[in-house]
Amino acid sequence: MEQGTEALKNVLAAMTSQALLEAFLVVAFAALVILAIQKVLPGIAARIGGKPRLYLLASVPLLRLVVIVVTIVVVVPILIEPSFENMVAVFGAVGLALGFAFKDYVSSLIAGLVVLYEMPYRPGDWIEVDGYYGEVRSIGTRAAEIVTPDDTVVVIPHGRLWTALIANGNDGSDDLMCVAEFHLAPGHDVGLVQARLRDAAFTSPFTKTHKPVIVVVAHRPWGLTYRVKAYPLEPRQQFQFISDLTARGDEVLSHLGVEWATVPLATNV
Repeated sequence: MEQGTEALKNVLAAMTSQALLEAFLVVAFAALVILAIQKVLPGIAARIGGKPRLYLLASVPLLRLVVIVVTIVVVVPILIEPSFENMVAVFGAVGLALGFAFKDYVSSLIAGLVVLYEMPYRPGDWIEVDGYYGEVRSIGTRAAEIVTPDDTVVVIPHGRLWTALIANGNDGSDDLMCVAEFHLAPGHDVGLVQARLRDAAFTSPFTKTHKPVIVVVAHRPWGLTYRVKAYPLEPRQQFQFISDLTARGDEVLSHLGVEWATVPLATNV
């Protein structure tokens, strides 16, 4: 331990003001590049739709990681002589300090690398973690930011990847299934209601018509539940889409004269 401390002192003592200035300039340039990536690419993605938008958003954290790694590779030889003893002294001391002082932070950083490799969520994905549902706005080195339907930003540390269940609605694609439910009293033509609800979904301007529209029926103690499952053109349109499906389905059912079910409050529908 004492030998490691002495070696670290020697490494730090060998640094010159010129080397520190060069390292600062490299880090400052890298920070500007990262800032440009985080501003320009999401701005371009906001003007386009479909899969190109998701690909652009997903490239932001990856490019940021590449810039950080390149910066470290450039800065370390500037500050210290890249010998084996110096590398062991510096990285050993840094690792020990981080391990004790920033245990949770380091855990989130490591989880952030896992996120970039396994991609359980990407910018543009709609995810639910610990009861919070929203679109992934950005992925940082320590945490991800999601924007909820109520326009609230929630910061989720990547460390939650180890313990939390993460539900991903579209998983890197522009296909996100939406469901509109209708609770009806028994005593009607089930096949006719299914067909009319399916037709109503296809008439919505938000429906992605090349994807299937499915109407699922389930018996309940108080009647039947119809669940219309379909895909909007864009995941961001999901709430408009569900509202439109509900309105169109309500109009169709009213024309058919079907009675609505009275659902008990204590019943889990």
